Amino acid sequence: MEGPLQTSIHVCHEYGQWMSQLPEKLWDIPLYNLALPGSHDTMTYCLDKNSGVSGNELKLVKFLNKCMPCIVHPIIMKWSTTQVLTVTEQLEAGVRYLDFRIAHKANDPSMNLYFVHMVYTTVTVQDILWEVLRWLETHPQEVVILACRNFDGLTKKLHCHLIACIKEIFQCKLCPRNVVPTLRTMWQCGHQAIVSYEEDMEVEKHCELWPAIPYWWGNKTATRALIQYLEHMKQMGRPEKFFVAGINLTENLRYILVHPFGSLKKMTLQSLPCLKIWIKQQYPGPRKECINIIAGDFIGNNDFVKDVIELNTKINPSLRCQSKGNK
Repeated sequence: MEGPLQTSIHVCHEYGQWMSQLPEKLWDIPLYNLALPGSHDTMTYCLDKNSGVSGNELKLVKFLNKCMPCIVHPIIMKWSTTQVLTVTEQLEAGVRYLDFRIAHKANDPSMNLYFVHMVYTTVTVQDILWEVLRWLETHPQEVVILACRNFDGLTKKLHCHLIACIKEIFQCKLCPRNVVPTLRTMWQCGHQAIVSYEEDMEVEKHCELWPAIPYWWGNKTATRALIQYLEHMKQMGRPEKFFVAGINLTENLRYILVHPFGSLKKMTLQSLPCLKIWIKQQYPGPRKECINIIAGDFIGNNDFVKDVIELNTKINPSLRCQSKGNK
């Protein structure tokens, strides 16, 4: 228990089919001009407690974990876990952007790929892609964005293997990048999955892959500093197509040392009231100051998904995007 910080995490099935329930006036607006809830580091709910530290982490962290695993490994787990709901539960709760950090374990002779955040997951990428497909098949009017990122340890051969798996699993549900992804168009074509791939050379070879989606990562330990960063990014102007505003705080070594009994969960729950206010002030749309995907940690808390989805009620298609002062 975390005392006053304890917040109930529940799966609200009310938003399992929220896209299909949007008013018709929003069906012809590209998804990159709607407000979409996302999860940051989607797969950390199943990190392997027995896993070694991933290949791209600092040598010092690996050394300490090897020398003092009983002390260091629990700390790593506390600060690496960003979600507690499974991928199906996240989708059922209304999340429509999944942040997949993909890796191949060092010295693993197999072609198995895992998810990673400091340590590897217990489940493989292929198993989760099938799980997402099964969910889509029972929710035929919902669209999910899969952001494939990082690719720690992936060779050219492994990239080919991963892309082949994506194509085999989703087939005609994959939306090609030359399509303007409105709900009406995607429903008519049977498209339900948009896959972004953080490897430009591979994207060029496959029309089913979308370019990497920019992620506004503040790298802040304080909520106020994170909000200032996000506001600065908005002033700079949003990207033309999909992008993510990350409301996730990020620990550093100093923060961990100052908070020896802390965790990423405690850090996140403390920030939610202020971030909730910021979210409710946002507007989706194509204009400079508008948002698109908002991704966070522990997405089952504090009505995060509900608040993001409700931003779409602010959209006036005739104006394309409204702002506070109707500028």
